[in-house]
Amino acid sequence: MPVEESGETTMEAGRPPTPVLPGLWVFAPNRDSRGGTSWLLAPRGQAPLLIDVPAYTAANLAVLQEAGGGKILLTSREGHGRCRRWQEALGWPVRLQEQEAYLLPGVKGLAPFGDELDLGGGLRALWTPGPTPGSCVVHAAGELDVLFCGRLLVPTAPGEARPLRTARTFHWDRQRRSLESLHRWLPPGSPRWIASGAGLGALQGEKLIDGGRGLLDDLLNGLQEGLLDPS
Repeated sequence: MPVEESGETTMEAGRPPTPVLPGLWVFAPNRDSRGGTSWLLAPRGQAPLLIDVPAYTAANLAVLQEAGGGKILLTSREGHGRCRRWQEALGWPVRLQEQEAYLLPGVKGLAPFGDELDLGGGLRALWTPGPTPGSCVVHAAGELDVLFCGRLLVPTAPGEARPLRTARTFHWDRQRRSLESLHRWLPPGSPRWIASGAGLGALQGEKLIDGGRGLLDDLLNGLQEGLLDPS
């Protein structure tokens, strides 16, 4: 379940997000989201988009306040963290798939969506249930060509990620079907990069997975041939 308030009276200093590509930053793993990873997408000339919420620290708050008005998009209940506190501090609207909106009662600016969402500027979101009921992914088209996959795909080795069945998986068959839907939904040849919302430790220092389309092709072939181990 998401963690909202802990009764803390002081804020950790923390460390700011790390630049990864022009207009893209990654935050340190967030213990409030079971070690999940959040991303800040802010290409030149576009309003920032915070994909899942990072730890509520002074360093992160300073960076996001300086970024100006933006939006928060949650890829699943695993990335909610202290969403209410972040929304109150920034005043940014929160977008999430409608299946999990009930988990954030009292959060202002909450705007659920259904199957798909067009965020403008080449940004689109797709509902991909499986890891959780309201899981979704975000694709940034154009020069960046990054797929923010939430926990639909989990890093397993440098340059590798796959769907994993765990004790917390909502519905494994739906997760498999979501991978097929994602493959059809993406533009031909996309994405170049995959940015996971799961812990990135398996990437051994890397933050992104290059060759994202090839990876998705291989995973889809594995699913169709029954070769992808669900565990």
